[in-house]
Amino acid sequence: MNLFDTPLPDLMAAARERRDKAFPALTTYSPKVFIPLTKLCRDVCHYCTFAKPPRPGQSVYLSPEEVLAIAREGAGMGCREALFTLGERPELRYRAAREALDALGFDSTLQYLAHVAALVRDETGLLPHLNPGTLTLGEFRMLRPAAASMGMMLESLSQTLFQRGGPHFGSPDKDPAARLATLDAAGAARVPFTTGLLVGIGETRADRIEALEAIRDSHARHGHVQEVIVQNFMPKADTRMRDHPPAAPDDHLWSIAVARLILPPEISVQAPPNLAAGTGAELIEAGINDWGGVSPVTPDHVNPEAPWPEIDTLAAITAGAGKTLAPRLTIYPRFQSEDWIDARMTKAVLRSADGEGLSFEGGWTPGVHDAAPLPGGGGAPDARIAAVLDAAGTRDLTEDEIALLFTAREGDFHRVCAHADALRRAVNGDASHYVVTRNINYTNVCTYGCRFCAFSKGRRTDALAGTAYDLDLPEFERRVAEAWDRGATEVCLQGGIHPDYTGQTYLDLLRAAKRAAPGIHVHAFSPLEITQGARTLGLPLADYLGMLREAGLGSLPGTAAEILDDGIRARIAPDKITTAEWFEVMEAAHGLGLRSTATIMYGHVEGYIHWARHLSRLAAHQRRFGGFTEFVPLPFVALEAPMYLKGEARRGPTFREAVLMHAVGRIVLHGLIDHVQVSWVKMGPEGAAACLAAGADDLGGTLMNESITRAAGAIHGQEFAPHRMEALARDAGRSPRQRTTLYGPVPQERQLRAMQAAPLAQMTNTPLRPRLRA
Repeated sequence: MNLFDTPLPDLMAAARERRDKAFPALTTYSPKVFIPLTKLCRDVCHYCTFAKPPRPGQSVYLSPEEVLAIAREGAGMGCREALFTLGERPELRYRAAREALDALGFDSTLQYLAHVAALVRDETGLLPHLNPGTLTLGEFRMLRPAAASMGMMLESLSQTLFQRGGPHFGSPDKDPAARLATLDAAGAARVPFTTGLLVGIGETRADRIEALEAIRDSHARHGHVQEVIVQNFMPKADTRMRDHPPAAPDDHLWSIAVARLILPPEISVQAPPNLAAGTGAELIEAGINDWGGVSPVTPDHVNPEAPWPEIDTLAAITAGAGKTLAPRLTIYPRFQSEDWIDARMTKAVLRSADGEGLSFEGGWTPGVHDAAPLPGGGGAPDARIAAVLDAAGTRDLTEDEIALLFTAREGDFHRVCAHADALRRAVNGDASHYVVTRNINYTNVCTYGCRFCAFSKGRRTDALAGTAYDLDLPEFERRVAEAWDRGATEVCLQGGIHPDYTGQTYLDLLRAAKRAAPGIHVHAFSPLEITQGARTLGLPLADYLGMLREAGLGSLPGTAAEILDDGIRARIAPDKITTAEWFEVMEAAHGLGLRSTATIMYGHVEGYIHWARHLSRLAAHQRRFGGFTEFVPLPFVALEAPMYLKGEARRGPTFREAVLMHAVGRIVLHGLIDHVQVSWVKMGPEGAAACLAAGADDLGGTLMNESITRAAGAIHGQEFAPHRMEALARDAGRSPRQRTTLYGPVPQERQLRAMQAAPLAQMTNTPLRPRLRA
């Protein structure tokens, strides 16, 4: 294609086609706050209204307190990015800058920038994006720990602009050679980078192509360019170029389209919406996939005359152009790895990201908040998601197709949930199930070091995390008997892997439970505990499970699954059973006729493809063995989890993602697993109701006691009594139905006892003591 002679509509159509292959559904933006650290600059660009000379009585630099005040206001308004704008090396030109830096205790503007950016990172959680201009490799490395990303507009490589009479004359940092050196230095320093063109300052179209090809070639060498801004020049009254005409709209659109066609497809192309000559829709038509940073707090300090559009307005414009608006981070998803993020930035990046690597939306936290607003119904329908929904039920979905369903936003979110709800109704009618059960965690001592677990303790007491305990049998039997007296049909037994426990210990617990309440169903022991028990007795899994069944085991909880992908398991639980070992236990149990649940614990370090792989593997197992009774999504409760406290995990799923997990689980497992359970402990009652409208049909257990999730920071109650379960179901338009563990009917005597249960007696957690090995 001849870029000069092709008619603009044809050029834009080709750009859209190329854009849509790489960015088919979303147009993104970064919710940010501007921090103008200093407006002094040694350069004198003739179009710039940002840079100002020092004035008596005015501060040269924002103080750390002023920087943090702006950042905190931005964080309070939902921003994720702190954009530091500043002039280039003003201390080389102005004594006032040198004196101000000396008073602050710094030798250079860049040193001070690194200091305040780190303050913003650590005290507000915002992700700093730094625009300090031309830098050396060493300067990039010095700033990198305090920045999630950095940027510098290449603007133009035209030497004419740098000569006398040109807009860059007298501005040493606008030397094209210096700009290109900075672009390559950013790549060598492994810095996710933003660059771009300024269109309409006197350069030619050939000059723009030359600059775009230079960006392309630098990216080919280093792979570091995240986005390219194609910004149209707008004259400003207080500059030397106030009489220069603005960039012609068609010339701007031509430049956007050419950028999309020249640059590699993974690079985002961006144009500022507040400078659009039309509504902004024409920018999407020309090939952009990103609006850049939009601030709900601060003006565009570079273009103060052009206010930001409201996000709702931007969303409507985006939807009208066939896309859905989504917030992103200043660091794009493909750069969110240790290769591109300094270790000191990892915590802030993880806590800002959702499972797709875009911006975490809202402030909902599993186990702490009850619910959050659901996505709106806007956005343009994604034909790919519609095709997957059409295919579901007619064939097995691929992992990529399942992962795509988790990207559903706005109207697509509601379409996925409605599809799942229709499947739920077809299988379960309007029934909303629950089971009256008691959780008994018989020890919190564990030899494993799962990095997500806040429940387990070592041999010694951890004063910050609670006392290590190991229930004696009389207290254990008392709790089982009390559960039966309160109408329970089930006790659920799980604990840590105590170093002195053997397979005989688990047999003893089962027999004790049956002594205390012969009619109770014992739902017990994760695959990790089963593996431990069989190993200590030197028995094959099937033989040991047979012994457990004879001792009273009724079914297994499908916990210890977390994410059934060994790459993720190596990061969160490196010494735990593997994916294959988890399935080996399930194969042995299901082969003996023992049933189990199937769980997923999600929202920590994994992504949508791992969720898809987990569901796909559950479905494959169920086709062969048919032993899973229900699918139980368990959102990661982060607040007290070790890997979250160390800054090595996300904060859990977003509310949108959590609801979608129930919906997508229903869709993928339809015809295989009839029941999808929502955890009221982790989702809260209102969150549970939202999941009931998205494919879930089961509210889980009343619990009576809950220790594991509460140890991780959840605040929802220890018990959700039967009358509350039934009220929640009715409020959601469902018919409550108490069930047994295996979804059988519950005798009326049990139901009456459960409804009239006395308060729980005080529990005693037996202090840690040695157990004799059998």
